[in-house]
Amino acid sequence: MTRKHLPGILAMAAIVLASNILVQFLFGQWLTWGAFTYPLAFLVTDVMNRLYGARAARKVVLAGFVVGVICSLIGTQIMLEGDGYTYPAVTLRIALGSGLAFLTAQMMDVAIFDRLRGGAWWRAPLTSTLVGSALDTAIFFTIAFSGALTFVDPGNDVSWAQEALPLLGVGPVVPLWVSLGMADWLVKLALAVIALIPFRVIVSKAMSRNAYA
Repeated sequence: MTRKHLPGILAMAAIVLASNILVQFLFGQWLTWGAFTYPLAFLVTDVMNRLYGARAARKVVLAGFVVGVICSLIGTQIMLEGDGYTYPAVTLRIALGSGLAFLTAQMMDVAIFDRLRGGAWWRAPLTSTLVGSALDTAIFFTIAFSGALTFVDPGNDVSWAQEALPLLGVGPVVPLWVSLGMADWLVKLALAVIALIPFRVIVSKAMSRNAYA
């Protein structure tokens, strides 16, 4: 890892750290503030992939994964109190879901981007982010809240996430965690499109700077 990769590593670490903090604060009924910061990780990965290649991008992803693991370990040791109960700030299922989702989705993003890097400038970042985002959402919310995986952490009560409600308040009746995941995914889709603008700007400026270096 060289000095030119340091900005990507620092950016990824900052995004993961901020998302781990902001995920604890609600935004409306279906989202947390972390839903708006976490998708930026895909932007960092794609910029690094375009400028320095898949190998550098994977190293940046691993750096973000390490930060995420550290945050989760710290969170499991922080005990909160509410409604007469004491519980960890980060449960085992959330820690597992977060780590596996991040690593799997980001590595998939790197692989798809690398496969499509020779096409139109927008195709690789958009396609890789859309697929990675869908994978990330499916893995995290299933591991963290699905009733079928209660055996992973029997002491963690996620019955609240099984409450049957209309999808996003208007659709068919589904468990609450499905609505939470759908809302999270929709935000990621929107940000995947919006992120094309900073991706184009950052890559263009970096390549221009390197051309005159």
